[in-house]
Amino acid sequence: MLTRSALFFLSICLPLSLLAQEGAFKEASTSSQAYHKYRLKNTVPPYGLVKVKALVAAIKPSGDDYSAPLNQKAYLELSLREKFTYHMLHAESSSQNCDVMPPILDEDQKIFAQLPDAFDEYSWSERQRNFLNSKRDSVLALIKESVTRSKRVGLNYKTAIVEVNGRELIPFLIQVYKQDHKDYDILTVLMLLMKKNEYGPFMNSASFVKLYGLKSDYQSFINFNAANEALILSRASAFYAGGH
Repeated sequence: MLTRSALFFLSICLPLSLLAQEGAFKEASTSSQAYHKYRLKNTVPPYGLVKVKALVAAIKPSGDDYSAPLNQKAYLELSLREKFTYHMLHAESSSQNCDVMPPILDEDQKIFAQLPDAFDEYSWSERQRNFLNSKRDSVLALIKESVTRSKRVGLNYKTAIVEVNGRELIPFLIQVYKQDHKDYDILTVLMLLMKKNEYGPFMNSASFVKLYGLKSDYQSFINFNAANEALILSRASAFYAGGH
């Protein structure tokens, strides 16, 4: 028998599935679709990777909410670095988001207010968030170490940086962004850090109102252009220099 939450989920998602099948959604351009895939790419940490992948593969979702936690005994036996890899690869809590959503048009020309979901229909559990925040210095150090090697800030890393308020990584994030000026979600992370810390010059700006004001939503954005890029980078640098 379906639970009330499951019935609600189906009532929302089935119409979207039918719309997709009927071709009601306008198709995004090739460049927009390519950038969408780029945005969703996570970074795979190397620490205890074979061991952690095997543990994750053996997890069976359970309960009415389809949560998928590693059992406590196995979790406690992981080293700090292995726990980091576990959290970056696997989210334990089911969030029941619809699979089929309208494509975002011109995604490669936008700077978004929010990051995409890093784990599809799952999100970090309270246990996972507690680890990330209680071990934030180690988490940020491991992210920096991994990104220095891979030259890429995956979506899971971006999500973790925002989760732990990793403002001390601002100069590093700017440095990585300037390698190719391609990953606009790094600009999103910078804005989310300024928002989280209530940085006045950003909070009082027109772009803040458009992105996070009363009329904003999850897909709010500003256009990517040289002026908006420069403004975000300069504000983030000033925020960091002011004592972050």
